[in-house]
Amino acid sequence: MNTSLCHIFDALWRDYTTLNPQAERIHGLLKDRGEQVVNDHIAFRTFAHPAVGLDILARPFVDRGYKAVEAYSFEEKKLFARHYEHPDPAHPRIFISELLLEQCSPQLRSVGDHLINTLPPNWTEDPLFVVSGRPWPTPRHGVYESLRRESEYAAWLSIFGYRANHFTVRVNDLKGFDSLSAFNAFLIQQGFVLNDRGGLIKGSPEEGLEQSSTLAEPIRVIFPDATREVPGCYYEFALRHKGSDGKLFGGFIARNANKIFESTDHIDAKTEQSQGTP
Repeated sequence: MNTSLCHIFDALWRDYTTLNPQAERIHGLLKDRGEQVVNDHIAFRTFAHPAVGLDILARPFVDRGYKAVEAYSFEEKKLFARHYEHPDPAHPRIFISELLLEQCSPQLRSVGDHLINTLPPNWTEDPLFVVSGRPWPTPRHGVYESLRRESEYAAWLSIFGYRANHFTVRVNDLKGFDSLSAFNAFLIQQGFVLNDRGGLIKGSPEEGLEQSSTLAEPIRVIFPDATREVPGCYYEFALRHKGSDGKLFGGFIARNANKIFESTDHIDAKTEQSQGTP
């Protein structure tokens, strides 16, 4: 318990921006405009397995005051997720998803089990394991591609492991933008490529939540049998709306998050061209 939440969050942000420098560029652009950037939530990925499952990843946050709030199912992607909140609203929500291995092919389950079986002993005892990266040897590129054909989520996890998959700007706190579409237009004008799966904006005011995100920037990975660029992390943007009770919607919408997950899919060149990216 000597490791504070602030220490964990700082370590997560440093690691995340090393892999995703576009987040720091966007953060800097907003600060130059006099904006205060508030983080809505941080997301993590894992396998549904007793050694590394959702409850294991949640432990460093639950031990420091976070409580589980709501659960979500993503049948198409074979995922289960839960989000957590802290009594202090200044702390971001934590969103953790896990790939349901028992619903995957025997080949994917075999790879997942192999990776998990090579975990270091007592690896999760240090709360900073959530920012430790890939805890297993780098798989061969052929293995990565076999995972990707079935699950981009599994392929990403096999390479990047345990770290923040994304941070999220809470657009409600930005004074210079009156809508998420205006903020998206600003980002596109600055040369950032956004995820247009299901539209640039996922969700609606009526649903209580609008979301958008960048596409993950490519990261050079040295596989045992090849060197390739693969999608890394992305930056998300969330605008929350008030419900009939006058309170801001605090949860997530599975249908919309399903498309946000695809921000780490391999980039379609047509997407870049359609947004006018130089």
